[in-house]
Amino acid sequence: MFIVTYRKFFYALSAALVIGSLAALFAWGLKPGIDFKGGSIVEVEYASSTRPLSADVKPALNALNLGEYSIRETGSSGFILRTVELTPEAHNAVVSALSGSGKIQLSEKRFDSVGPILGKEALQKSWMSVILVLLAIVLFITFAFRGVSRPVKSWKYGVIAIVALAHDVIIPAGVFAFLGHAAGIEVDTLVVTALRVVLGFSIHDTIVVFDRVRENLKHNVEGKQRKTFDVIVGESINQTFVRSINTSLTTLIAIFVLWLVGAEATRHFALALLVGITAGTYSSIFLGSPLLVTAYRWQKKGE
Repeated sequence: MFIVTYRKFFYALSAALVIGSLAALFAWGLKPGIDFKGGSIVEVEYASSTRPLSADVKPALNALNLGEYSIRETGSSGFILRTVELTPEAHNAVVSALSGSGKIQLSEKRFDSVGPILGKEALQKSWMSVILVLLAIVLFITFAFRGVSRPVKSWKYGVIAIVALAHDVIIPAGVFAFLGHAAGIEVDTLVVTALRVVLGFSIHDTIVVFDRVRENLKHNVEGKQRKTFDVIVGESINQTFVRSINTSLTTLIAIFVLWLVGAEATRHFALALLVGITAGTYSSIFLGSPLLVTAYRWQKKGE
């Protein structure tokens, strides 16, 4: 009952996180990667202790007239260069510049190039995929809880689930908006994929609690008990709390290891999962289920 009793505190915490995330999104927006805006990415790795300073390679890169580009260190011996779409000749010139015209030994780990048309298409498909996932979730909840009508209407379960999902997507999006502004971190198709995974993971946790509420409501009627809806929701949260935390924790540990020691290409993917699953676990326990109680009380006042 602790979570239900102090639900206004958890509402306030969620509101603060969502408002902060929205402020970051409106102020800075998301920084699109080459997957969405087009361009090229070159990742190189030097032999031990031979990586030059980024300031030392920039004059050679500037001489190539690449236009806008960014270069940053990765790991202990590599660079990642992001620039406009490179032709094969320009790509060879970039690798030569990074190697000091062949004086420094390096190996090219990655070279990806995406045209602006393909980037625009990828952005449209990413938005469409998120919308389709949300639509599928709403349809599933409507079907799964079609038999629940008392004391809270079945459609309200779906609305509350969507509110929780919005919370779980806005927060990691806000984090990436801030990181894009502060550290130049870009959003690519892997990050969008991570957000879709978060949607699925979050709704799973939320439905587990909602389903327990439904079962406890059924037992309350069949057993001719007189528990209030607040008590039933509180008991349902308590019965699923440990399971939800343990499931999320084991998942987060695995993802944290991926973020810590995984390849550079998957670091942002892992970071989006870390933030999103943490937000999703919180919302399923501390936001979604207490909102059922709030919806019930509003419904009672309107009767």
